[in-house]
Amino acid sequence: MMMLGCGVGTACAAPALRNDGGNRDAREKDWRRVATVADRGRLRGWRGAWVDALAEVDPREIAKEPQLFDPDRSLADALPPSGAYRCRTFKLGARGGIGPTFAASTAFACRIDANDDGDVVSLVKLDGSQRPVGTIYADTDSRAVFLGTMELGDEKRPMRYGRDASRDMAGLIERIGTRRWRVVLPYPRFESVLDVVELVPAS
Repeated sequence: MMMLGCGVGTACAAPALRNDGGNRDAREKDWRRVATVADRGRLRGWRGAWVDALAEVDPREIAKEPQLFDPDRSLADALPPSGAYRCRTFKLGARGGIGPTFAASTAFACRIDANDDGDVVSLVKLDGSQRPVGTIYADTDSRAVFLGTMELGDEKRPMRYGRDASRDMAGLIERIGTRRWRVVLPYPRFESVLDVVELVPAS
């Protein structure tokens, strides 16, 4: 995943990877400059989200996927290569104590794409009524940052990131095994305390 040597919460810059194919100035080549204040806060609180979420989940559920649910599992080469993926979403913890503390989706189709120069990377969920769409930014060798929005229903194009806080998504992308990645979304807007999206190549 083409990372640089500075991590979440530090002041150094990282090159931006985007999903709309246009040109951007240098101010938008650092995820810290693109992310909203609220999302920078969510990303800084990633470990707290893990701690809060895991405290609510039945340990037997965690034991079924020990690598996926290990907060410190983060291997080198964080950026997934371009291609088709099978994705699953796991919702951990219940916001405000309302609802289930653990839920897992069935597999769905996702895609990761890069431009010819390899400096634009996008992540898109291809089906379903709730479809995350966004950009992956390089951060460190073992971690990338995802900033995106939630596309809903029969919408034909995603809302621009930062326009509607209720749609904005912010997460960390990590490689957790051979040809296996995850997107960790701390304190999502609705339902859960932490969302974990597993990414596995479709072929």
